[in-house]
Amino acid sequence: MSMTLVLIIAVAICILVIFVSALTTSKAYTSVKHTVDPIENNPHLEKMEQEEDNKE
Repeated sequence: MSMTLVLIIAVAICILVIFVSALTTSKAYTSVKHTVDPIENNPHLEKMEQEEDNKE
C-alpha cells in the first residue's frame, strides 16, 4: 500500500514538473519578440573579417 502511494505521488510530481516546464517555455516564446540583428553595423562581423584578414 505504501509503495503504491509513493508511486502515485512520484508520478504526480513528474506530471506537475512537465506541465510547469511547458507553461514557462510557451510563455517565454509568446511574450518575448525574437528578432535577428541586421548584418550591417554588426561589430562581431567586422571583428571576424579583421581576424580573417590578419590570418592571410
